[in-house]
Amino acid sequence: MSIELKGIHHLTAVSAKIRDNHHFYTRTMGMRLVKRSVNQDDVSAYHLFYADAKGTPGTDLTFFDWPVPTESRGSRSISRTSLRVAGADALDYWKTRLGELGVRAGEIAERDGRLTLDLEDPEGQRLTLVDDAGAGSANPWDRSPVPAEHQIRGLGPIVLSVPTLAPTDAVLRSVGMRPVREYAHSENANDVVHVYEMGPGGVSAELHVAEQRSLKPARPGAGGVHHVAFRSNDADYDAWAEKLNTLGIPNSGKVDRYWFRSLYFREPNGILFEIATDGPGFGVDEDQATLGEKVVLAPFLEPQREKIVAALKPID
Repeated sequence: MSIELKGIHHLTAVSAKIRDNHHFYTRTMGMRLVKRSVNQDDVSAYHLFYADAKGTPGTDLTFFDWPVPTESRGSRSISRTSLRVAGADALDYWKTRLGELGVRAGEIAERDGRLTLDLEDPEGQRLTLVDDAGAGSANPWDRSPVPAEHQIRGLGPIVLSVPTLAPTDAVLRSVGMRPVREYAHSENANDVVHVYEMGPGGVSAELHVAEQRSLKPARPGAGGVHHVAFRSNDADYDAWAEKLNTLGIPNSGKVDRYWFRSLYFREPNGILFEIATDGPGFGVDEDQATLGEKVVLAPFLEPQREKIVAALKPID
């Protein structure tokens, strides 16, 4: 039986100002906080998950709360995260909204055949709103400050920066990603962005790899990205664990995150990847109507709840 990655599952970034981060993504960007938890490997830090109304796989933009300096940008990193919206009207709405709210944003422009709008969050996290032409289903949040038709629908293409393409290309192909086209980088036309697709392809199932030989390596920090995760069918999880080992790719082994199961590995240029199952999902331990309203811990952390929660700072 062949197995395949189905698209982007989630992306996890870093914030040193988690209260401001919460306000920006829920109040400015209009996303729903669907899980309020902690980093399972560092329980002093929040792990916040912003998504659509249901916390659908492929819509999660998540943040670790670490008191670290700002990222120094460069290669060997995930450099830009795309968020999908439906249509040119949505981009016009966002251009106006971001301007009124004082958010740093560029101009609406075509990139790789799609309309886009670049912006940065208050810590310099690089985001792009991309027109997905309304493809697929959407689950708008009825308490969002953004009208349903203009809300963020999920994650779009994720952009990597690497100094040399070949080793990254070899790993991407080995896990079934397909090179489909290229385009010139918007910041330097001499740099080529190579587009890979997975599963059914399309705007929610692409990885864009920019070969940027002149950049120094990034230094991780706030406003940067920690890792990107790719979607797997639940039934394929064991096969993926076996395949990574068969391919000789060093990896974490099986990790149960409770809301999904994970496998972690680094591609040759040092960027952290994750394969994550679609299920069981965020509703396994919370009612859909109240997702994200209280701190939820994976069962193995529950005995430490009082100590963990007492150390967290308020974010509302």
